[in-house]
Amino acid sequence: MEALFTSTAIVALAEIGDKTQLLAILLATRFRKPVPIILGIFAATIANHALAALIGAQAAAFLDSPLFRYVIGASFIAMAAWTLVPDKLDEDESPAPRFGAFLTTLVAFFLVEMGDKTQVATIALGARFHDVIAVTTGTTIGMMIANVPAIFLGHALLKRIDLAKVRLVAATLFLVIGLWVLVQTAGWAG
Repeated sequence: MEALFTSTAIVALAEIGDKTQLLAILLATRFRKPVPIILGIFAATIANHALAALIGAQAAAFLDSPLFRYVIGASFIAMAAWTLVPDKLDEDESPAPRFGAFLTTLVAFFLVEMGDKTQVATIALGARFHDVIAVTTGTTIGMMIANVPAIFLGHALLKRIDLAKVRLVAATLFLVIGLWVLVQTAGWAG
């Protein structure tokens, strides 16, 4: 349960103000069809995050050593710093709406999520917990928690939320987990 809850909390917080959330708002304003957009985000997130969690878990199993655990801890701390940097959706990442709401959302979300901080976090979570299903489920729930309201409330929601404070809370969570992994590894190695 720890992997599920931690994954959900980290991604839900990290996703607020992220470029994929901005993409969700853009798609909602272009298509005005929330259900296919939500289903597209859900499908893209499961596919992307399952692969990311699998990569993390496999890397951890292959590289099971104190050094690798230190790298995982340091990656959470790096994610804390990255989370503090605001995202924006570049115009060239804006999807062309020629394939319908679901397919456009599915492809756009999958591609925009590549190398995004929530995908990198999912890799680190997969490596930390070695539980692909719990991590994928948690990160997908976190993604939906952050994006479904954005689809329905869009710009009004972003105006009411202090994104700097949300980024600070998410960064703090990443930092605490990173430090916890480092302390735990130092105790395990020592």
